[in-house]
Amino acid sequence: MDYVFAYGVLGLRVEAVTDFDKRGQGDDQARDKATGERLWQVVVMDLDPDAGSFGRTTEVKVKIAAPHQPVLPESPVPGYPPRIEFADLVLTPYVDSQRCKGSDKGAHRCRARLAWSVRASGLSAPKPSPRRNAA
Repeated sequence: MDYVFAYGVLGLRVEAVTDFDKRGQGDDQARDKATGERLWQVVVMDLDPDAGSFGRTTEVKVKIAAPHQPVLPESPVPGYPPRIEFADLVLTPYVDSQRCKGSDKGAHRCRARLAWSVRASGLSAPKPSPRRNAA
């Protein structure tokens, strides 16, 4: 958690991940391939001052497999999103090829990019750490 989100994150919302192949069939929530548990995505704001640089967004979606919807902790400041931490955070790189186009006059144009899938086993309010208390 300290390596991926060195400045911490604010929890914005938790929502179900939709399985678009099952859309319109009643229960269209995606399931984890290994465990069969429901998938939830926690939308957070990365507090790194450089997170919004270079056309990137400060919002990150972290997936959690759980039987019930995870709940964000209570914020100590009313009207302000709570700080949260993730347990067992895992990043998996993949090639996002959605920007690739077919051949244009024989030349293949591809603007594929390296993307990251971010998963965790759970979330909680942050624990006090010596590094944060020293600042």
